[in-house]
Amino acid sequence: MEITPEIIESHGLKPDEYQKIVQLLGREPNITELGIFSVMWSEHCSYKSSKVHLKRLPTRGDRVVQGPGENAGIIDIGDGWAVAFKIESHNHPSFIEPYQGAATGVGGILRDIFTMGARPIAAMNSLRFGPLDAARNRSIMIGVVKGIGDYGNSFGVATVGGEVYFADCYSLNPLVNAFALGIVREDQIFFGKAAGVGNPVIYVGAKTGRDGIHGATMASAEFDEEAGKKRPTVQVGDPFYEKLLLESCLEAMRTGAVVGIQDMGAAGLTCSTCEMGARAGTGIEMDLSLVPQREQGMTPYEIMLSESQERMLLVARKGREREIIDIFKKWDLDAVVIGRVTDDGLLRVLNQGQVVAEIPNAYLTDEAPVYNRPMKAPERATEAVEIISPGDYYVNPEPDPSAVIVSVEEGGELADSSSESATAAARACYNQALLRMLTSPNICSKEWVYQQYDYQVRTNTVVLPGADAAVIRIKETRKALAMTLDGNGRYCHLNPREGAKLIVAEACRNLVCVGALPIAATNCLNFASPERPEVMWSFSEVIDGMAEACRYFQTPITGGNVSFYNETEGRGVYPTPVIGMVGLIEDVHQVITCGFKEEDEVVVLLGETYEDMGGTEYLERICGRIAGNVPRLDLERERAVQRACLEAIQSGIISSAHDCSDGGLAVTLAESCFSSYGRRAIGAEINLAGAIPALAQLFSESPSRIVLSLREENVEKLQEIAASHNAPCTIIGRAGGSQLRISVGGEELIRKSVAELELAWRSALSQALQTKPQVSAEQITT
Repeated sequence: MEITPEIIESHGLKPDEYQKIVQLLGREPNITELGIFSVMWSEHCSYKSSKVHLKRLPTRGDRVVQGPGENAGIIDIGDGWAVAFKIESHNHPSFIEPYQGAATGVGGILRDIFTMGARPIAAMNSLRFGPLDAARNRSIMIGVVKGIGDYGNSFGVATVGGEVYFADCYSLNPLVNAFALGIVREDQIFFGKAAGVGNPVIYVGAKTGRDGIHGATMASAEFDEEAGKKRPTVQVGDPFYEKLLLESCLEAMRTGAVVGIQDMGAAGLTCSTCEMGARAGTGIEMDLSLVPQREQGMTPYEIMLSESQERMLLVARKGREREIIDIFKKWDLDAVVIGRVTDDGLLRVLNQGQVVAEIPNAYLTDEAPVYNRPMKAPERATEAVEIISPGDYYVNPEPDPSAVIVSVEEGGELADSSSESATAAARACYNQALLRMLTSPNICSKEWVYQQYDYQVRTNTVVLPGADAAVIRIKETRKALAMTLDGNGRYCHLNPREGAKLIVAEACRNLVCVGALPIAATNCLNFASPERPEVMWSFSEVIDGMAEACRYFQTPITGGNVSFYNETEGRGVYPTPVIGMVGLIEDVHQVITCGFKEEDEVVVLLGETYEDMGGTEYLERICGRIAGNVPRLDLERERAVQRACLEAIQSGIISSAHDCSDGGLAVTLAESCFSSYGRRAIGAEINLAGAIPALAQLFSESPSRIVLSLREENVEKLQEIAASHNAPCTIIGRAGGSQLRISVGGEELIRKSVAELELAWRSALSQALQTKPQVSAEQITT
């Protein structure tokens, strides 16, 4: 077949990239070779636009066993145990075919974990959709959640938590980020290397079909109105087959006959062969006629680029291939020797004994284009965010026309200062404002989502979904692992560097709130087209903010994923970095949860509240604005609060801890009253100082704050611990009763039944999705 400019363009290659291929090979590539180059040089596989920036991330630490570059990162947690974890995106496939796109995203990340020799024990997901008043967005969300649940439940992994957010920019660009974690003995870790010249290369797992061809290329381009025609590039998964693949792979690994192993994920057989060879400095020769196929007449091009699921590539010790094959046959899986390791560094592809492609591995990996793309800060009008209390009159003899005036009146309009009843009317709005915040899709309960997941399979789950972080016990030890996913696209839209720092800080804080020491992180970086200078500027800023915060909190990045081209018809998503953070708990008995536990407990705020209303949920939800400066993060103050909280939890004096973030202190206090884990709901009476406007006291999103509850006799000990870390510690009230009452500066502004607040919070998402509510008022009160 003649390679025309149209064919080159259809493969996602630029003219200069094609010329580089010709220069490297010293000849024109054939169509199979062109396909191989196109997927390996795609943004999804080569990281060609992000590589120069990713190098600035901290990737080393005392606990890091394996950093970026392998299928998953690995950290040491002591006593001979290690943890493998990673996060990946499956955004584009989930837009085209929500159910299979999300399901195969789960399957892919699980294979990344057990490829390292680890048994997956937990999964999480970070999801973003457009507003639910649009039928298409509801359809995408329902399909994605069902795909995640069906695959994870059938496979048998606990899906223990995550996050779900909504914004208009995700309407045609849903983000589906899948996280998985597994445990492994340190002396049983495996790597994706094709070592040992002459060793057999064995294909195992499901047969190869035509699904997923050019999936990596599709994930490296923006969408247009023709996106629906790309359905053939979405893979089809089988979780039951993957369960068999897991057990057979782990059994084969225990024999000592496996030298290297690699998941056939993005770019399928192409990526697994050339990457295994490149890591070991060897080559691989294989014959495609030996590859198990489920469809007739497949060409070498199709076999090499297929992304059919549930497949692995193994390199075994020479002479022990029958031992490996017999194990997979026992599990009713295909296992066929399709090639051998060579010493020439080439990816040599045969079909019926004839060479159909021959490319040095280094050309596909090391020689892939690397771009330092132009960067430019976006031009945004600076909008000041001025906060007034809804009951106060606003007087400004020289009003700033660019100021955004914030109040709790409907639509965010300023209360009429000429009315004598303005103050009383504004006070009455606080209760309604809290209700509206609790029913915000970004804040309300995500029970509708996680009730579709099996989060207790294998009986390791200690803290259930809905808490600040999930907790999984490690059986046969006293240890437990905490994990959380955090992201905030709105913050990063307004200030990508500071937004990224805030995300890292919140992830650490969420782990601390369950009693875990943050030890390492992974990331999934979701952005629009890297060919736009504004996007690359945001990406670079996010990297620098993330790097600064991760170094400060000593949480190295062990790997992750970059997903560019999340845009449709020229409209992209917010810069949306998602942090997956893992924490270690030495004694599982020290785990605590959010939610007040007993009547008359003292409620304490670690940290301080400032007038941080820019970029907040309140500003968007109540006032319809996304503007202002994001909340200020003081890294030293953040660390002081975290250390004080962790020491207090480990000393056994704390009953509950809850991170104060989205929605501010009023939302955090309301959530602390709710009847999580089947216990009785407990109200609270809170008295806040009037040092700053009441609106900021209630809804500011100042970081470095944690709400604690504890018995009276333990307060002095907590104050001593907080003082030793120089962490602000303020008694703000007591738990008890059936109402949430909040006063600011001596004036009661919120007084609501906890049952009413909780019912609104629990039922908001199911109502938005037009499904049956999951809970009734009677269930809450009883």
